[in-house]
Amino acid sequence: MKRIKSTLIFIICLTTYNGFSQYTDVINSNRPGVSRSAFSVGTNVAQFEVGPYIINEKRSPALKTEVSGFGIDFAVRYGFLLEELELNIEGTYQNDTKTYFSGIPFDEPRSNFKYVTLGAKYLVYDPYKNSENEKPNLYSWKANHRFKWGSLIPAVSVYAGANYDTKNNPYTAPGIEGFSPKVMIATQNNFNGGWVFVINLIKDRIGTDQSDFQYILTLTHSFNPKWVIFGETQGIQSDFYADNLFRFGGAYLWGKDFQLDTALTFNTKDTPSVFSVNFGVSYRLDFHKDKEIDNGTSAEDEGERRSRKNKKTTDVIEEYNKKHKRKSQDFN
Repeated sequence: MKRIKSTLIFIICLTTYNGFSQYTDVINSNRPGVSRSAFSVGTNVAQFEVGPYIINEKRSPALKTEVSGFGIDFAVRYGFLLEELELNIEGTYQNDTKTYFSGIPFDEPRSNFKYVTLGAKYLVYDPYKNSENEKPNLYSWKANHRFKWGSLIPAVSVYAGANYDTKNNPYTAPGIEGFSPKVMIATQNNFNGGWVFVINLIKDRIGTDQSDFQYILTLTHSFNPKWVIFGETQGIQSDFYADNLFRFGGAYLWGKDFQLDTALTFNTKDTPSVFSVNFGVSYRLDFHKDKEIDNGTSAEDEGERRSRKNKKTTDVIEEYNKKHKRKSQDFN
């Protein structure tokens, strides 16, 4: 039992040391929710996130319609020049049939991009950047998992992008076409115990007849390095469409560069009622390389320094185990 506990402490030590940077050793996807992390994917990392879904919407009682079909969410993210900077393109394509039941029933086949946006995200504040000096307690699992008031200070990023809408798009308000701005503020809190809380505040299609405000709140919990669950609420407010959506789901880390996920989306009203199921994958091409650090040493030297530090940690743990073994023998 002591050996298992020491191993867990060692893993915590490594996670704490490497966890305060943009780049991570395993893929860090925005899926399966729709909120955006405050952190980028890391320089020279190209990441692809795709999620097909099925959708069913019913509107009643005044205008009885039903929408049934499928679609796909997609995003391409790339860490460019700086660790804090990410370029991305994302969107949703949907193909469905809208059935009208008022009067003579008829079907209207529809297909188009619900949105396509090209943008950039930049991390303006990272509270974890200089936290390497907060060394973990090698002898107390409880100390490493207790609540820390400093974790209430979130990482903050800003986003600016441009939507492109085609003419006569059935998923946008009449007259919406061409380019329109989109801005967002994203915050992220990483709490002990595998909890992450993300907030997005979004102003979309600014200056158009479909200019809307959105908020997204996402709470994620990792049970272990492989499995994650999440809950999310999304509010949308505009003259064209207003809703409160709820999502629940989970993700599985298949490999360090590959993730599988699924989620359910629904609301609590009937103008329209919404129900959607999606399945998704995230994959990254990892060409990240550590840059030279400010004191002039190379990335290789920095790697050696980290290895020496990890060896020192291992030595401390071994000495701890030997000490308690000797105490046990003396007691016997």
